Amino acid sequence: MNIFFVLGVGIALFIELLLISKKNKSDSDRILTLWMFLILLHLFLFYLHFTDDIYDFPFLLGVGLPFPLLQGVFLFYYVSFVTDQLPKKKGLLFLHLLPAFLMYLYMVPFFLSSNEQKMEIYKNNGAGYELFNTLAILAISISGLTYVIWSEVLLRRHRNNIEDQFSNLEKVNLRWLQILTYGMGGIWFLVIFVGGDVFIFSGVVVFVFLIGFFGVRQANIFSHGPSTPDEVEEKEKYQKSGLTEETSAELHRELKRLMAEEGLYKRTDLSITDLSSRLGVHQNYLSQVINQIEKKNFYDFVNSYRIEEFKRLLSIPKNQNLTLLSLAFDCGFNSKTSFNRCFKKATGQTPSQYFTAVTGGQTPTP
Repeated sequence: MNIFFVLGVGIALFIELLLISKKNKSDSDRILTLWMFLILLHLFLFYLHFTDDIYDFPFLLGVGLPFPLLQGVFLFYYVSFVTDQLPKKKGLLFLHLLPAFLMYLYMVPFFLSSNEQKMEIYKNNGAGYELFNTLAILAISISGLTYVIWSEVLLRRHRNNIEDQFSNLEKVNLRWLQILTYGMGGIWFLVIFVGGDVFIFSGVVVFVFLIGFFGVRQANIFSHGPSTPDEVEEKEKYQKSGLTEETSAELHRELKRLMAEEGLYKRTDLSITDLSSRLGVHQNYLSQVINQIEKKNFYDFVNSYRIEEFKRLLSIPKNQNLTLLSLAFDCGFNSKTSFNRCFKKATGQTPSQYFTAVTGGQTPTP
């Protein structure tokens, strides 16, 4: 088990060095660098406790106690910066550090105690600090759950945002960051329902592996992207947009004409910005028309054309000897996963099931 934790510390240190040496760091890179340093120090302090070597460095006793209050905060910071969902007053972000600061403030008398007193308190399971320990555990549990849920909300808003802007999501869906959020949620599950530092920090080591695999090469999706509005703000924006019903209907007709005659949906990188430029309107107006008249987001709207084009191509006998994926690519899809998901959502059938129904039982070309 010692080797496992040493490996975790080593990987955390390696990732930290990679992040420090990374050129042209974004704000999210800097957040990840600070977060990884916190995780590295947290793991190292646990290892010292696990091996009882911490008593050789009594000045470190208690230093890591507030760290759990910061882990959820840094997850929230990281998700906020990557998805560009920051408060208008960025100074408000520092308020999230207040619980940890207050905890350190309360512990000042402990830190000013002699090394012998500190060691005696630790060896007696926090004697004299029983209420403090109980409140700390409660605060840590609430903080962890709150920030995991909050981060998940931000990721869902981000997905809604990109579905209103892009017709293919593979390069902008941040699925890896979703996995990290689930990973952090798993750690808090261990904290609340399992307990035991060995189990909890084993989860932390696994989490470090996830960060190393998914996080180091992350890139911001929106360099100047707007924050994702919630539903109320979206309605208010539309109410104040000045787009009349007549103008909206005309824009809708022009949109459908452009999509049908020019086949813009076949462009795999088609975005709402591209389409609004072709139509000579602001993308907010175009988004409003698609949302309110088509009752779809931009992603589903464009892919509905791709699916209909796929059906049309498949109805041509000579195309039935081609692979379904090659036809899907001709229609504008850029991955098998997105094609299968969109087709099943729109038709209730998988592409293979639809092919079998159209061709009377013929097996699709692999």
